[in-house]
Amino acid sequence: MKIHEKYIKRCIELAKNGLGTTYPNPLVGSVIVYENEIIGEGWHKKSGEPHAEVNAVNSVKDKSLLSKSTIYVSLEPCSHFGKTPPCCDLIIANNIPNVVIGTVDPNEKVAGKGIKKLIEAGKKLTVGVLEDECNELNKRFFTFHQKQRPYIILKWAETLDGFIAPNEILRKALNDKEQKPVWITNPYSRQLVHKWRSEEHAILVGTQTVIDDNPTLTVRDWTGSNPIRIVLDRKNRIPKENHIFNNEATTILISDGNQKSEDSNLIFERIDFNGTIAEEITAVLYKHNIQSVIIEGGRQMLQTFIDANLWDEVRVFKGTISFENGTKAPDLYSTLAEKQTILDDQLLIFRNHD
Repeated sequence: MKIHEKYIKRCIELAKNGLGTTYPNPLVGSVIVYENEIIGEGWHKKSGEPHAEVNAVNSVKDKSLLSKSTIYVSLEPCSHFGKTPPCCDLIIANNIPNVVIGTVDPNEKVAGKGIKKLIEAGKKLTVGVLEDECNELNKRFFTFHQKQRPYIILKWAETLDGFIAPNEILRKALNDKEQKPVWITNPYSRQLVHKWRSEEHAILVGTQTVIDDNPTLTVRDWTGSNPIRIVLDRKNRIPKENHIFNNEATTILISDGNQKSEDSNLIFERIDFNGTIAEEITAVLYKHNIQSVIIEGGRQMLQTFIDANLWDEVRVFKGTISFENGTKAPDLYSTLAEKQTILDDQLLIFRNHD
């Protein structure tokens, strides 16, 4: 089993290369081993492109060795036709006799069907190697398919005295009346946030955050794809010249009215603001096949998800400045899971196990 763990660990390493680019597909890595030597490896890079198993098989120089090899894959090979053919058929066609799988695919289109197909084809299977690690790798994909909602990350930065935004007087004094964010954290922390944005499927903010800061909600300080922008604007108060209406990323605007858009990059959705708002929002995201979302504010939005216990991770930056007045940080009662230091900033990470 230890030798299996070695190669599944490599599958996980490979799969992580696809973080942020495979949505709505999972992260998958695969290696092919002959006589304790890796002869091929690959990972899934983008939806619609070849899966990990295909890339691994294609990378093998001497295809005659496949019939005497073991293929390792972090997630159960698919058994259905999607944008690409089933990976099970590829394994069977290439006469690969041994298959080692990290974990079972929760997608009902697969969910054990790939394993069944391989067993019926006479393959020797080992399933559940480093299962917890493989599940963690695809926590977004698993949450989406098992809970019918995206994986939810709450993020904010707060001052030493517990504020996430200054009052209007201090904001104008710090910004010289220009509409832009007031930074609490250092540039390295802000770069990390942009890296996070490139990894998640969508980013969500409330009306006041957009009006106060006029953010672009894109990836600027990191290389990667822009997340889908989700903006709450119940009464359509956000000026049309704000950055969130540019064409740098798709924007889904959620309000309580019925609107139509002529722009394919701007989508309008309606929810009942008198209902359970967090659940209503996540239902909209699920409808659009969004697997993960990072919620960056404002306070009311963050507190709404906390109070609904509808979150998976909370990431809080503690800066070194104080405001003495302004918007207080959300109230979170949870056990600290992890703490990091980024120069003089502290990053606190909480995880929801409910």
